[in-house]
Amino acid sequence: MSSSNPPRLSDELAAFFAARSHEIPAAAREVMERTNRDLAASGLTERALDVGGTAPGFSLPAADGRTVALDALLAEGPVVLTFYRGAWCPFCNIALRALQEQLPGITARGAKLVAVSPQIPDESLSLTEKHDLTFDVVSDIGSDTAKRYGLSFELPADLAAVYDSFGFDLQRVNGGHPHTLPVPATYVIDRDATIRWAYIDTDYKTRAEPSDILAALDSLPAAD
Repeated sequence: MSSSNPPRLSDELAAFFAARSHEIPAAAREVMERTNRDLAASGLTERALDVGGTAPGFSLPAADGRTVALDALLAEGPVVLTFYRGAWCPFCNIALRALQEQLPGITARGAKLVAVSPQIPDESLSLTEKHDLTFDVVSDIGSDTAKRYGLSFELPADLAAVYDSFGFDLQRVNGGHPHTLPVPATYVIDRDATIRWAYIDTDYKTRAEPSDILAALDSLPAAD
């Protein structure tokens, strides 16, 4: 089991942004900040599925070639479902590594962890190997599952151009769907598919705290 007092993920993400933001050209940074403000004002977080809702089912390809189905996982216990943008996003990678560190605590509570992104399985496989991820990483090409959870949005043209200038090649890694991404979100889903806890934020620099996820699992009603 990992330390009972791990560093807060929010502190790690903030430190990374502070250390690296000066490397982003001013014009690109302005586009990214404006898009962040517009997305925050769009009402997406209010429209997305939240606590008390029923989690839509899915059957998606995993990095190792298996198919991962939500209903099959829920038959065994609760599920922690996290949506991330892709391996090209350093904030996502930091968050996934933090979840990996807390995976023993998640599994000790009888839950499974699944990470979803719009990237193709080959990209997910590279991600799992690079960061030694041992939970399911699945591909939601076209973001159909993210749409059903109310989490997807379309990149504005100027931000898409910024990402192209960074060499992210979303056309390739997202399987021909380069402009549709999910906002960061994490759900704790009970065995009856009820969403018991949710974290949804339009800011790409923030993620759910693993300690909050563990606390949410601890608060789930006892299984019959």
